[in-house]
Amino acid sequence: MDKLLSDHSKVKSFEREMERISPFELKNRLIELADESIRKTTRTMLNAGRGNPNWIATVPREAFFAFGRFGLAESRRDWECEEGLAGVPQKDGITERFEEFLKSNSKEPGISFLAECYQYMINEHDINSDELIHEWTEGVIGNQYPVPDRILNHTETAVRDYMAQELFNGRPPQGEIDLFATEGGTAAMCYIFDSLQQNRLLERGDSIALMTPVFTPYIEIPKLYRYNYKVTEIPANVTTYDDLHLWQYSDKDISKLRDPEYKAVFIVNPSNPPSYMIAPETVDMLVDIVERWNPNLMIVTDDVYATYINGFQSLMARLPHNTICVYSFSKYFGATGWRTAVIALHRDNIFDEMLKRLPRKRKGELRERYGSIRNDIENIRFIDRMVADSRQVALNHTAGLSLPQQLQMTFFALYSIIDKRKGDRFKEKMHEIIRRRLEALWTSMGFTLLPDPLRAGYYSEIDMLVWAKRYYGKDFVDWLKLNYSPLDIVFRLATETSLVVLNGGGFDGPEWSIRVSLANLKEKDYTIIGKHVREILDTYAERWKKSLPVVE
Repeated sequence: MDKLLSDHSKVKSFEREMERISPFELKNRLIELADESIRKTTRTMLNAGRGNPNWIATVPREAFFAFGRFGLAESRRDWECEEGLAGVPQKDGITERFEEFLKSNSKEPGISFLAECYQYMINEHDINSDELIHEWTEGVIGNQYPVPDRILNHTETAVRDYMAQELFNGRPPQGEIDLFATEGGTAAMCYIFDSLQQNRLLERGDSIALMTPVFTPYIEIPKLYRYNYKVTEIPANVTTYDDLHLWQYSDKDISKLRDPEYKAVFIVNPSNPPSYMIAPETVDMLVDIVERWNPNLMIVTDDVYATYINGFQSLMARLPHNTICVYSFSKYFGATGWRTAVIALHRDNIFDEMLKRLPRKRKGELRERYGSIRNDIENIRFIDRMVADSRQVALNHTAGLSLPQQLQMTFFALYSIIDKRKGDRFKEKMHEIIRRRLEALWTSMGFTLLPDPLRAGYYSEIDMLVWAKRYYGKDFVDWLKLNYSPLDIVFRLATETSLVVLNGGGFDGPEWSIRVSLANLKEKDYTIIGKHVREILDTYAERWKKSLPVVE
C-alpha cells in the first residue's frame, strides 16, 4: 500500500478543482481514475458510488411480459393485416377473454401472479372487471395518452394500497390521498420545486430548511438563481457520549422550525446517505411545531427508502395536511430504468388553502398561466397544477406518465401487497442482503457499528475523523486535517485500489466522511472495500508517526 501512495501528483491536481463539485459529478472523475488504475494492475474496479441496485424483482416483471401477450392478442382480435398492423383493445367481453387466457396459460411464468393481482383488485375494491382489464391492456400496449393524466384510476387504487402498507404501516391518515405518477423520484422533485415557485407558495429568496446530510439535488436546486432560497440546514449531528454518529437531529435544531419565517422543510426519510429513519421523538416535535407554532409549514418528504425499515411510518401519516410525499419504486424493485414514482398529496392540504389566500395580484397572474386549461382557475388543486406545470401548461392535454410504466408500477405495488400475505418473503430477503453487505463492510474495517432499529442500511456513511481519533488520538486528527484534503481519501481509493465511493461532504455531511452504497456490489466486494478503507487510514497514521519529532 505504501508503494502505491508514492505518487500523488494526479490526485493533488484534482483536489482543489473538485472540492465544490457535486459528488455525483465527481464520481465520473473517480471512475476515470479507477479505470486508469486498473490498466496498471490486475485489479477489478468496484463502484460503490451510486445507489443503483444489482437486483431486480422478477415476479412483477414476469407478469408484465406475460400480460403483453394478452395485449397483443386483444389488439389483433380487433383487426390485423399481414403488413404488421393491428387494431386496439376493445372493452366488451374482455374479462371473459382474460380469464380464458389465464386458464389456457396457467403453467407459464407470471400467469399465476397475474391471476392473484386480478383477484386482489376485484375482491378488495368495488370495480368493474372490464374496466380494470381494459385499462391494464391499453397499459401494456401503450396505445393511448394517459387518462386521467394525473394517474390511471386503477393504478392509483393499487399504489394507494401499497403506500398504506409500506409507508403508513397499515395506518394511513383519514381522508383521501391523491397521487401523481411521475418519471421517477427525480422528476417528482423537479415538479414540486417548479410548482411551488410557479404558484408563489415559495417566492424567490424565501427561507426554507433542509435536513442534512441529504441527496445532493435538494442542496443544489435551492441555490439556482430562479429560486435563490435562504437555506438553513438542520444537521443530523447527534452522537453518543464517545462521538459515534446516531444520524439524528437535536431538539435545539428542530425547534428552529417554530419560526414562521421558514416556509418549507425538505426531508429525505430514511436519509441519504446516512440511511436512518427520523426518530419518533423528532416526529413528535415536528407535529407539535406545526400544531402550535408554524401551521403553514410546508413539508416535502422523500420516502424512497421506506421499505428498508420495518414498521416505517411516513411524516405524511402524522402531518397529512402539511405534507407532500414522494415515493419511487426504483430501489426496492430494482427498477431505476423504469422511472416509476408518485407524488402523494392529501385531499385536505395546506397547499390548496394557501393558493386561496394568495393576494389578488398573484391570483391574476395564475389566471393567465392556467387560463388555457379551464375557466375556474382558483379551483384547480395544487396537485393538478403540478401535472400541468410538468408539461409547461400548454401541453397539459398530453401530460402523464406512460401507460406501460404505470402498469409495471401497478404490478410492483401488488407484488408487495400479495407477498406480505405470504409472509413478506421478498422484503425479508431484501433486508438480509443489505444487512449482510453492511456487516461485511464494517467488520472488514474493524470499526464499531451500533445496532439501531432506525437504520435502513441502503447506504453507509463513514466519518473517517471519528475513527482516526478513536484509534490514533486527537493529535493525529489535527495533523490529518492540516496536511490533507477531505477528498484525498476518495481519490486514493480510486487511484490506488480502483474503488469508487462518494465524498460525504458533498451531501453536506461530515467533511471527512465517505458514502458507500450497499446496493450495487456483491457481499465479498464490501469486505474488499472495508479493508482498503482501513488500510488508507492506517497509512495516514504511519506517515503521521514518521513526522513526529524523535524523543531522545
